[in-house]
Amino acid sequence: MSRRPAANPARRRDIGIALACGAFVGLMVGAAYAAVPLYDWFCRVTGFGGTPQVATAAPGEVLDRRITVRFDANIGRGLPWRFEPEVNSVNVRLGEVVTIYYTITNQAARETSGTAAYNVAPAQTGAYFGKIDCFCFTEQRLAAGERREMAVVFFVDPKLAEDRDQDSLNTITLSYTFYPTRSPATAAASGGS
Repeated sequence: MSRRPAANPARRRDIGIALACGAFVGLMVGAAYAAVPLYDWFCRVTGFGGTPQVATAAPGEVLDRRITVRFDANIGRGLPWRFEPEVNSVNVRLGEVVTIYYTITNQAARETSGTAAYNVAPAQTGAYFGKIDCFCFTEQRLAAGERREMAVVFFVDPKLAEDRDQDSLNTITLSYTFYPTRSPATAAASGGS
């Protein structure tokens, strides 16, 4: 009867350490891929960093307290557009649903496209700024010289009145920046590089 030698305890320890390191690396790679969507979700839920809330309906009440909402429009480098709000600011009551328009004009002699990113300031008001309809994160393609009006439907949540830290707040700024995007037709024509 032959006896197998007992497994080397040092070898078992080394295999355990290698498996733990492999699991740790796998966890870190997974966390890296999940970080952006999780951060985006966190900002949308909490309003962190001035991220407005996406709303499906208006709040049930309108309060007498008024807030001035200012509108800011910016264009990123390389996008030949003119971008401006129809008005610079509006005075709204908490809970009141408001529609304002921004206008974009392609000043190039060719089709161009862009996507807007947005935020509100001061950043802590993002949790109270609800957008029902918006052009943000939707690629906008404009033909040469084309002009387009785009609506933003929003409200300032009446819950803002319950936040004692916001008692002195009287102005919120909604800011958009359009960045150029590469259209699929342009990418295919240039060989996808």
